[in-house]
Amino acid sequence: MSDTARAGRQVGDGPLSRAAAFVYTLLAVELLLLLTTLPGLAALVLLDRDASNLPLVAACLLPVGPAISAALYALRHQRPDLTDLRPAAMFWRAYRNNLAGVLRVWVPTVLWLTIIAMNLANLTAAAVPAWWAVLLVLVGAGVALCGANALLVASLFSFRTRDVVRLALYFLVHTPSVTFGNAVLIAAAAGLTAVFSEAVLALLGAAFVLVFLRIGEPMIRGIRKEFTE
Repeated sequence: MSDTARAGRQVGDGPLSRAAAFVYTLLAVELLLLLTTLPGLAALVLLDRDASNLPLVAACLLPVGPAISAALYALRHQRPDLTDLRPAAMFWRAYRNNLAGVLRVWVPTVLWLTIIAMNLANLTAAAVPAWWAVLLVLVGAGVALCGANALLVASLFSFRTRDVVRLALYFLVHTPSVTFGNAVLIAAAAGLTAVFSEAVLALLGAAFVLVFLRIGEPMIRGIRKEFTE
């Protein structure tokens, strides 16, 4: 082995190097997340928090799904070697390759959540019983959790859309730790947005995506074991 190769190997194998590679990858993914969601994010921050703006909020959220998908892929395939980091290349490759498949699960998820939110916002005007609000919240939670599973599956695997949805529903029940973890993560994201703003959540986007990826590990392993091997 040449001195150059040996030096490169030493640089890429140490714990400090792996830590630097991880931080670099996380920062690169965060910048790319902001870049790909900036138009919608800018409009979202300027919108008043009024129920009449919910359709506009949904439109602003449409670019978020493909961006999260690309971030999931880039973080999942991060390299520990500081001399061989390509988070941007992985992000853009996943963004292009997964765009159509991710939108097929992301758009219906956003649409259903928007419809549910609009119904909740107009319960008083509709004069429906209080239990209807509880039902809507439960349905909304199910849609959000199923959508989260589907987004993760579509980002890391190549399945038909209907199979992605089936897997999302299947693991919603069969991996309760993932379901619970995603519920906590979604609640934390909603709380952070409510207390501060969408901009603060966006600045922590890569960290949230990384946690989302770690929570989904049991589901990822289950899919690899049961459906790809």
